[in-house]
Amino acid sequence: MASTEFESAVAAVKQLTEDPGTDIKLKLYALYKQATEGDATGKRPGFTEFVGRAKYDAWAKLSGTSPEAAEAQYVAVAQDLTAP
Repeated sequence: MASTEFESAVAAVKQLTEDPGTDIKLKLYALYKQATEGDATGKRPGFTEFVGRAKYDAWAKLSGTSPEAAEAQYVAVAQDLTAP
């Protein structure tokens, strides 16, 4: 179950007005998936599916990370992005 702090961080990231860049977006995606679904599942997308493959690989790198740790990391990244 997601914490209130995590849910607030997810909402804050959705409200960003500046693009944080591909690397940060992949990190946030992977942390979110790990926090909400656990380890990566399914088949790795084919080499012609660049975006899907990059997302899957980023998520798979977090295999074994607990949902609580992924939430905490997501919140930390979000706070860095939204800090004034």
